[in-house]
Amino acid sequence: MRVARYARYGAPDAVLELLDEDSPIVAAGDVAIRVEAAPVHIADLKCITGEPNFRMFPLPAVPGFEGIGRVTRIGAGVADFSQGDRVFLPLACGAWREEVVATASDLMPAPEGDAVQLSLLPINPPTSYLMLNDYGDLEKGDWVIQNAANSSCGVYLIKLAQLRGIKTVNVVRRASLAPALKNEGADVVLVDGPDLAARVREATGGAAIKLAIDAVAGDATTRLGECLVDGGTILSYGMLSGEPCKLPPDMVFLRDIRLRGFYTVRQFTQHEPHEIAAMYRDLANLVADGTLRARIAGTFPLDQAVDACALAAKVGEDRPGKVIITMT
Repeated sequence: MRVARYARYGAPDAVLELLDEDSPIVAAGDVAIRVEAAPVHIADLKCITGEPNFRMFPLPAVPGFEGIGRVTRIGAGVADFSQGDRVFLPLACGAWREEVVATASDLMPAPEGDAVQLSLLPINPPTSYLMLNDYGDLEKGDWVIQNAANSSCGVYLIKLAQLRGIKTVNVVRRASLAPALKNEGADVVLVDGPDLAARVREATGGAAIKLAIDAVAGDATTRLGECLVDGGTILSYGMLSGEPCKLPPDMVFLRDIRLRGFYTVRQFTQHEPHEIAAMYRDLANLVADGTLRARIAGTFPLDQAVDACALAAKVGEDRPGKVIITMT
């Protein structure tokens, strides 16, 4: 079995190795899964380089936060899965390897369809789904505003909002991104800037926007707050600017603008297991039938994981989509 592993922190081309290992033993209650595809996330790169707050796995470690594969071997006592069944890999299982062993009770069935697209389902689509469903008390006809709208989470959110009849204001850094987002169903696309709030009011007819979704932080948080109705909520789930969220005190105590942090795994704990399972079934069907699709910048075999990391590290138009490692 081949596996991509790093035993020390550093640049992927310096520390990431492709090794041959024995196939793992399948204990009672476990199954072995032949991995089909696994994404390369920015979080993977931060783990490999050992950035603060990302030294979460003991060394040596295998990257890969999510993926999809098929059951190949079954341990004693497992009745819910058979050989050949398709499943989503458990989160943070170290998916950049040809075979993963996991506890059967931790697995969710996966549908047939494009393995590359489905490999992205465990993290980003639930993030967008839960932000829309758990905050803002949104109803059909309401508006939501988000920045970094051309990200995978942003594109998923546009489509999920459209399916619910919720309208979106989508803030980006470059006007050239607007046509693609419009094609995804975005109602309004605006380039970020100091007069953002005035342009949002004009574009939405002065709509009372209750929810803003912030992946940028810094001054961008302030600009989103200026677009909200009094008592509105800003959900922070990223910091692409590298700066802390900035929210002026008068915006907080005079207008009651609220800043909330959003972390997908933590949000899962706010729901019963059957609710999470139902969400994944719905999202999987939407991915399988092509309703939800992520842009793909490139796919690489496992022995080109370093090249995959190099592409994933690029930003803007140099990486127009997600990067996927395929094992088949």
